Amino acid sequence: MTTTSAVVAEGLRKRYRGGNGTTALDEFHLRAPAGTVYGLLGPNGAGKTTAVRILSTLLSFDAGRAEVAGADVARRPDLVRDRIAVTGQYAAVDEVLSGRQNLVLFGRLHQLGGRQAKSRAGELLDRFDLSDAADRSVNQYSGGMRRRLDLAASLIRSPQVLFLDEPTTGLDPRSRNQVWDAVRELVAGGTTVLLTTQYLEEADQLAGRIAVVDAGRVVAEGTPEELKTAIGADRLELVVRDAERLDGVAALVARITGATPDVDRDHRRVRVPVADRMAALTAVVRALQETGIAVVDVGIHRPTLDEAFLQLTGHPAEKEASR
Repeated sequence: MTTTSAVVAEGLRKRYRGGNGTTALDEFHLRAPAGTVYGLLGPNGAGKTTAVRILSTLLSFDAGRAEVAGADVARRPDLVRDRIAVTGQYAAVDEVLSGRQNLVLFGRLHQLGGRQAKSRAGELLDRFDLSDAADRSVNQYSGGMRRRLDLAASLIRSPQVLFLDEPTTGLDPRSRNQVWDAVRELVAGGTTVLLTTQYLEEADQLAGRIAVVDAGRVVAEGTPEELKTAIGADRLELVVRDAERLDGVAALVARITGATPDVDRDHRRVRVPVADRMAALTAVVRALQETGIAVVDVGIHRPTLDEAFLQLTGHPAEKEASR
């Protein structure tokens, strides 16, 4: 296995006993580069949670091989646990204690001495912009502050790999951006983050590479742009002011792009795939001006990660239920 991969799964299989004997993972493969955010996306029941539980040594597997931070998950789970941290969807901090007291407590639980635990708590409070609120009870913190404190608690021992599950569920946009900034800072410091999220925008913003999981397998893998591009070309879209000019615009667009446009008469909209989006947009706008055809709107629609996800899995992205 390459030393540049912080998380590796090869042919993982997991079947739950009892009931219908659900197969949660079936030939599951994954390779997350070190020092990056690697996104794990999938519809409800796809196997994301099972994969994370296996990779973080919380669940055994039936076949295959897994390695995290250079340690074999099956043979050296103790070593894996020493090199990772896991941050679940819900904050694990004590709301009665202050932010500082929480971090000192986590430090002592990680067998740091009293002085070292206090020093580490201070460093993390500064790092996550919580120093001003350090001595306030956590029950006075906003959702974003609690989430940042939870991330800080996960970093008491500076893990090589952080498993991050649904980090911004329920947060407002401002708090979400604060958590995103904190995650980017972790990666800049060398931590590898394996991210599971129901927010495709979050994966698009943070992840360098993404694995799309469905029915226990990785059905697609690549950068966000690669996944978007895989589902098709950019589209040129126009909304015509006068409905009677719709066919004329469609013919004009077809002549310029060489592709057959899709015409939506109810919304007076013309769509067509384009290879060179800027050249096509410029040519169409110039032709519209020359012919005097008025449009309400014209622009390029790039494939979104949502569209790629739907095409790859046939399902919307949903939070996976706990197993």
